[in-house]
Amino acid sequence: MDILHIAVAFAVFVSAALLVEGLYLWWNAFYSKGARRLARRLREDRMEAPAEVTLQKRRRLSGNARVERFLGAFKMADVLARLLEQAGSPMTVARFLLLCGGVFLAVLALLGLRGASPLASIPAGLAAGAVPLVLLLRRRTSRLATMEQQLPEALELMSRALRAGHALPTAIKIVADEMPEPLAGQFRIVHDEVTYGIPMQEALKGLSSRIPGSDVGYFVVATLIQREVGGNLTQLLDVIARIIRERLKLASQIKVYSAEGRLSAWILGLLPFALGAVLYLVNPTFMEPLWNDPAGAKMLVIVAALMGVGVLWMRSVIRIRV
Repeated sequence: MDILHIAVAFAVFVSAALLVEGLYLWWNAFYSKGARRLARRLREDRMEAPAEVTLQKRRRLSGNARVERFLGAFKMADVLARLLEQAGSPMTVARFLLLCGGVFLAVLALLGLRGASPLASIPAGLAAGAVPLVLLLRRRTSRLATMEQQLPEALELMSRALRAGHALPTAIKIVADEMPEPLAGQFRIVHDEVTYGIPMQEALKGLSSRIPGSDVGYFVVATLIQREVGGNLTQLLDVIARIIRERLKLASQIKVYSAEGRLSAWILGLLPFALGAVLYLVNPTFMEPLWNDPAGAKMLVIVAALMGVGVLWMRSVIRIRV
């Protein structure tokens, strides 16, 4: 190989290396974690100051100021933001709505290309668009259940800290430092709010709103009453922790006893869809009249409504509140 070929090969290698390094530097400057965090802080600084000044942390509805103001006019946006916060999702309300709308349009376009009638395509698209919301609610339920399981241990830890001579804010900080997530993060927010000057009463009410349920409500009400009239808060926290443990134990026993009913409900609810999918894969022409024929589309709507009523009925029967 002559010197010219070696020089060309070396030049190609250097060019490729410089190209790779340039792409890496470009990605690191605009799309890395630090760059995204800096861009987010800059967008927050450019946004207009809110009319109501508060020290409490608020969840943003969108990364765009105009979309933020538009969504702020709807109360449902705040409800959805609260659901996202309780589920521990980093998504904004605008992005979540965009996801639901994208799923709806994708399913609608897919069914339209397959020749399905609008009477069947629109309900199917709406059902598909509601899937992210259903998944969000399931994630919220699972996260709240996890915090509910962690709460008795957190209250006992607070009780031991108070018995050792620590103040209530310090006991809350100990829970935030020693307990695992997701409960530790919620107590950390309470400690930060109190540190920045928010009254303990408002911080505890914020905790109760972020973790809906009677267990956290018992802790918040007991703490607020103790701060108003006095009393032995350590003993009170021990009693609340014991009551919560007994309630969770009873709920677990009921869940075991009702397992057969819940399994039957899942089988009855999923069997029609599974059977329909199998029939469509085996013989597609056999199932086509259901969405091509107007009568079949009406039957699908009626059947879906009746199944929805049946699912709600079975859910009310097997769901026992403790």
